[in-house]
Amino acid sequence: MTWSIIARDPASGAFGVAIATRFFAVGALCPHAASGIGALSTQALVNPHYGRHGLELLRGGMAAPEVVKRLTAPDEGREHRQLHVIDASGRIGQFTGRHCVDWAGAVTGEGFSVAGNMLAGPRVVEETANAFRSSKKSFAERLIAALEAGEAAGGDKRGKQSAALLVYSKEEYADLNLRVDDHAEPLVELKRLYEKAHERFIPYLTCSPSKARPAGIFDRQEIEKRIAEHAKSRAS
Repeated sequence: MTWSIIARDPASGAFGVAIATRFFAVGALCPHAASGIGALSTQALVNPHYGRHGLELLRGGMAAPEVVKRLTAPDEGREHRQLHVIDASGRIGQFTGRHCVDWAGAVTGEGFSVAGNMLAGPRVVEETANAFRSSKKSFAERLIAALEAGEAAGGDKRGKQSAALLVYSKEEYADLNLRVDDHAEPLVELKRLYEKAHERFIPYLTCSPSKARPAGIFDRQEIEKRIAEHAKSRAS
């Protein structure tokens, strides 16, 4: 099940994962990321331990290809699993077990990786990669557009159910952590949630406690001003 794109934005250093599947709550166990560290997605017969352990290895300075080897080598179920990892230097590690359901495979590009299994065919990952590569939108919007292109190419051959978008940039908390756990059109709903997040959540986050400003902004007039300015900039 599942296809996903993991990426690093060279402009901001942000890491992101966008993922979709015909299975419940794909955002619960598959996508993982950390600011300044990297991102990964564990797929097919998911091994939830890959997330925490993988980020720990990346945090210790291990390169993405070696992280993949370190996680999969001792796992007796590895041939039923799929994993891809990107590190802080943009290096990619990928693994698709021999017993993952066709079509299963992965592609790489400059600063991103696309991997999937139980797909309609290889065009799903190819079109996901092409859309991400060619998009001129914001980082998060490029990730969503990439999934949309993959879905248009056939997506998960069983159909649709859930999707998620995870983005980390500078803080220990996520910039965005959007989940559609069960929906007839999960990517349509994911885009709706993304637009809804811009109404108050995203501008409010600029006021939250941060590394640069540990107390954050708590003047409510200033918070509302920022929210209004953000809305104006989105409308222009």
